[in-house]
Amino acid sequence: MAFFNDISLGLYYPKNSFLHNLDPRTKLIAVFLLMTAFLLSYKPLLLLSYVVLSAFIIVLSKLPLSLVFRNLRPFVWIFLLTFVVHLFWTPGRVIGSLPFFGIDLTVEGLLMGLVFSLRLVLLIIIAAVLTLTTSPIELTDALEKLFSPLSKLKVPTHEIVMMLTLSLRFIPTLLEEAQRLKNAQISRGASFEGNIVKKMKNVIPLILPLFISAFRRADDLALAMDSRCYAGGKNRTTFKQLSFGSHDYLAMTFCLGLLCTTVWLGR
Repeated sequence: MAFFNDISLGLYYPKNSFLHNLDPRTKLIAVFLLMTAFLLSYKPLLLLSYVVLSAFIIVLSKLPLSLVFRNLRPFVWIFLLTFVVHLFWTPGRVIGSLPFFGIDLTVEGLLMGLVFSLRLVLLIIIAAVLTLTTSPIELTDALEKLFSPLSKLKVPTHEIVMMLTLSLRFIPTLLEEAQRLKNAQISRGASFEGNIVKKMKNVIPLILPLFISAFRRADDLALAMDSRCYAGGKNRTTFKQLSFGSHDYLAMTFCLGLLCTTVWLGR
């Protein structure tokens, strides 16, 4: 149940850093370019260079390392599963075998397992840095500006972006509520220890009250927005006007250069 305490997706960590001061549109574009570069990277040395780059990004953000890396803990099983699948089922030079299962371990499988697992780690770290350095309001404004051309096609961009941002914003709230429900169950004698099957069975009693709490919070939010005369995106303005600076263009150019380099090296 450490999952509830480890995920910081949707949280904003205020700080005066280079990344915090970037335009939110720049951060979204840069994250998209970096994630694309990660997904196109298959060479171990190239991925190791991206590990160094990610560490440099964390330093620029001035975020506590524990806050960033604690997002990885809930996904350890995914990393291990990805590594094992590629290790045992990738053909190549055999370095060992499992005698009772007839499965060969290959050098290529070992490399691919490390590459794919490392790519997942980098994706989660970059996503965490984005949400930790960008407030929900900034994300809403940035997404609305980026998707504004779609409004000419009668697409309700503001409403869609608002729903996405609210969903992201309520992730830590729902995790906190789940932790509160877990503590209440423990105080009544429930146990969340044991193997994974037992843990999953013990989580089931938390699902219904968590859904009820989520619907109640959604209803309260709708009433609050209605009482403030919220009327969607038509003719709405923003308190803070977004504008690109020289450092924004530099960051986007750098990330675009990394993506082009990755594509060129992968040819």
